[in-house]
Amino acid sequence: MVSYKQFRRMASRLLGRIPERFLIELNGGVNVLENAEQRDPDLPDVYVLGEYLEDPDGLGRMIVLYYGSFRALFGDEPVAVWEAELWETLLHELRHHLESLAGVDDLEWEDMRQLAEFRRWAQEQGYRGGEDEEEA
Repeated sequence: MVSYKQFRRMASRLLGRIPERFLIELNGGVNVLENAEQRDPDLPDVYVLGEYLEDPDGLGRMIVLYYGSFRALFGDEPVAVWEAELWETLLHELRHHLESLAGVDDLEWEDMRQLAEFRRWAQEQGYRGGEDEEEA
């Protein structure tokens, strides 16, 4: 398993691959938190890997990556899997940032559409996340 310290180093190294011009006004930087993030109690196996935040109270624009979510989903996967998923998440959140600067929210709408589709699927399947099939 990738440790929190290794994950932070990996995130820093990947961030270094991104040209500075794409990081403009990302004044809150890229932050790695140790916890897992879940938003929907009806979907307990669904984790938030990262998010783009705009804080109107002065903390600025930032990307947050959740190590605990990666650990929950990718636990004993090879480092290459962690790195690929982290890179994809970082680029996804960076796209949110760039769209925000441009006054566009296409990716936000796409994210909401995908989550709504997953919720519909989960409801149709009787998904109750993390429970044994015999209990479902």
